[in-house]
Amino acid sequence: MTSLTRLESDSLRRLEDLRKTFDKLRAERIRAEGEVERLARDLEEAQKLAKAEFGTDDEVEIQSLIEAAIAQNAKLVEEFGAALREVEARLQQLGEER
Repeated sequence: MTSLTRLESDSLRRLEDLRKTFDKLRAERIRAEGEVERLARDLEEAQKLAKAEFGTDDEVEIQSLIEAAIAQNAKLVEEFGAALREVEARLQQLGEER
């Protein structure tokens, strides 16, 4: 039985290290592919939900809808505040008339 030379021994050790790195990278690739598949399904589901909820899955259109809803909410809050101030003023006026 011949003994391995130092160069052969170093090469075998290096190959073993490279195999470990290869196995690690292969496992990471498999995990990443699974993650991509899951995210693709999530995106498809979110697009379906957006289409059902907002009538579109276009991000720009949805952003416009959100901005319009925010503006409408601000307007309604202001109108409600004005109505409350009017009621308060009327009640105060009624109290003064007594």
